Amino acid sequence: MRDGPARTTDERAGRIAEFIAPLRVEPGTRVRLAKDFDPAYKAGVKNKKAGEELLRAGVTLLAEYQRRLAAEGTHGVLLCLQALDAGGKDGTIRHVMSGVNPQGVRVAGFKAPSTGELSHDYLWRYVRDLPRRGEIGIFNRSHYEEVLVVRVHPEHLTRQGLPPEARGKKVWQRRYRQINDWERHLTENGFHVVKIFLNLSKEEQRVRFLKRIDVPDRNWKFSAADVRERGFWDAYQDAFAEMLSATSTPWAPWYVVPADRKWFARICAASVLAHTLIAIDPRYPEIDDKSRAALARERKRLEREAPR
Repeated sequence: MRDGPARTTDERAGRIAEFIAPLRVEPGTRVRLAKDFDPAYKAGVKNKKAGEELLRAGVTLLAEYQRRLAAEGTHGVLLCLQALDAGGKDGTIRHVMSGVNPQGVRVAGFKAPSTGELSHDYLWRYVRDLPRRGEIGIFNRSHYEEVLVVRVHPEHLTRQGLPPEARGKKVWQRRYRQINDWERHLTENGFHVVKIFLNLSKEEQRVRFLKRIDVPDRNWKFSAADVRERGFWDAYQDAFAEMLSATSTPWAPWYVVPADRKWFARICAASVLAHTLIAIDPRYPEIDDKSRAALARERKRLEREAPR
């Protein structure tokens, strides 16, 4: 019979796994975003207030497991966040990671590649920002930009200076395979890859863009380029659907998180990350008898120094 704490952990793990199951892209399935995943889905959570309570519980759980991950120093976690503009990536990172030790988290954002980065293979700049053992690394946009933005805008592919044999009609299938192989290499070496797509509806994106224009404190977030990119909505939906179908694997699955309600998206992201950490089950290092005896000696020495 399992003891109390172990049983409690099992129960939490079971509830989290059940909660995120509808969000997981089963490997080998063909994703049709409009039919398979509803951006407004909220899993029966009544309202934002109830959602905030769930998020606090999730953040507390993450903080507990992040301390254990850092102390053990054996595994690392890479969280990849993808979304269209105004999808809520920054807010998700800020709220979900609010309770963890910032020393154990590394966030990297990826914009258009520089000339120097273009002189390397397309994965090179992402390799440089991978987490170390004991860390949680977050990619705010990730290597998947190379089969999303680059696919929707082929001129970016031309700028990469690829030889003829690396271009052509099968370039995306090759990249899916290469990315899957790279992520498998990471997981087999102790770095767990978890991937979240924040699934935003076109109408909710329009509303968020308007808020960036109408609310002075949000003006800095607005970019006319984001609105122009909205004109490629259908092409992006097709690119996301094919990417999810081709790269959700048993070792690095995709989770499609409903993003029309920011508070619910944050609960989902916290749950997916917690599920990953619980599965790793990092432990605090145990010391041997010799080290324990040394601790006891040092304790006595410190006690003798106490003021009378």
